[in-house]
Amino acid sequence: MYSQPIPEKYYKLTQQEIDERILAHKAELGEKLVILGHHYQRDEVIQFADYRGDSFKLSQLAASRSQADYIVFCGVHFMAESADILSASHQKVSLPDINAGCHMADMADLDLVEDCWEQLTDVCGDNTIPITYMNSAADLKAFCGENEGAVCTSSNSSAIMDWAFNKKEKLLFFPDEHLGRNTGVAHGINLEDMILWKPNEEMGGNSEEEVEKAKLILWQGNCPIHQLFTPKQINRLRQDVPEIQILVHPECRYEVVQMADLSGSTAYIIKVIEEAPAGSKWGIGTEMHLVNRLADQHPDKWITSIDPSMCLCTTMNRVDAPHLLWTLENLLDDEVINHITVEPDISYWAKVALDRMLQIV
Repeated sequence: MYSQPIPEKYYKLTQQEIDERILAHKAELGEKLVILGHHYQRDEVIQFADYRGDSFKLSQLAASRSQADYIVFCGVHFMAESADILSASHQKVSLPDINAGCHMADMADLDLVEDCWEQLTDVCGDNTIPITYMNSAADLKAFCGENEGAVCTSSNSSAIMDWAFNKKEKLLFFPDEHLGRNTGVAHGINLEDMILWKPNEEMGGNSEEEVEKAKLILWQGNCPIHQLFTPKQINRLRQDVPEIQILVHPECRYEVVQMADLSGSTAYIIKVIEEAPAGSKWGIGTEMHLVNRLADQHPDKWITSIDPSMCLCTTMNRVDAPHLLWTLENLLDDEVINHITVEPDISYWAKVALDRMLQIV
């Protein structure tokens, strides 16, 4: 595995030179290569993707391409881990920039979750089931696999929550508190029956009585991009554009989701815009690359971000065309840049949790 930084020479090339060389290398590698592009990727990168989608869909698609020896995941670290877990033994997963991580996934680590689990078990006994969002490290997926839990995505979190509450009385949801809260409310759970677990604090900052009473324990974590959308921004948009419809991702704050006309996963947001009538006006609460792409692809509709000054996902944005070119040129020599591998025992239990999700939905 390469760990050195990308050679400076790649940034001295023109965009045209980079594009031409990427296309040539893709053609030379042929069916040995599959490039995956997450919806939040730069346009300069996603144009070369064989598949576009959310993280889990892309990992499944890569696994279905058994003839591919190389899987280049233009996304972030936890996504590449999932691709390695689901791929065949002969397939090698590469992340063009090893520093492309996920702030949300980093907000929960195994040691802190295990400490939380021990405290919950001391108070509640064997009464809790763990659910981790797809946006988490492989070892947390494995933790759920070993403890009767499962993984969820933003599109199936409600079905997974139904399943979980049929098994146990309490649910520990991590690492995104907002998705957990929004899903819980849609599930019919009162806010009073949820608590926020703050890692590094005794009992997560709660009393034993509060833990005993809670049905849904929400890990204190969030997506720094989606968390920045506010009710004030929505109110301003509605005043300026009275006929606008607000469409947001469920990683947004509870107050924002409650004010929105529609809320759903990235795939849902894309579908709504694709099917919306010409002339309709939309304020969208999700990552800016996707909002801008939807606006470009649907010029017959008026589309804006809820916050037009919103910054891009900085970690996702680390993967650029020079890194992709660097990755492909090394693959021509069977050298895998940033080879992402998950240890066998972690991979086994993580796949158990992922398979449970697929069986449920």
